[in-house]
Amino acid sequence: MEIEKNYRINSLFAFYQPLLTAKQNNYMQLYYGDDYSLGEIAEEFNVSRQAVYDNLRRTEKILEDYEGKLHLYQEFTARNQQADEIQSYVADHYPHDATLNRLVAGLENLEEQ
Repeated sequence: MEIEKNYRINSLFAFYQPLLTAKQNNYMQLYYGDDYSLGEIAEEFNVSRQAVYDNLRRTEKILEDYEGKLHLYQEFTARNQQADEIQSYVADHYPHDATLNRLVAGLENLEEQ
């Protein structure tokens, strides 16, 4: 469960990071990206562990609120799933059609940019 939560928060952070404050960005990057403990972050910024914890929880809620309104992560996931299905279908039914395979690969690359 914790791994799934961390993956989701990291994904939301990737989408909505520019909308966060510098402090929110720093705390999230250190905690979720660099695997710092609450104590290490607190020491780095000369604040209490509770202050770091509260900031992280508020920021997680903000990220979830952004996703609830904008659905960027949800739509990205749905597009990727659809692209995977198309790619699989093309590979199964049209393995020798170089143009079609190139076009499908182009769709995959668009999502990565």
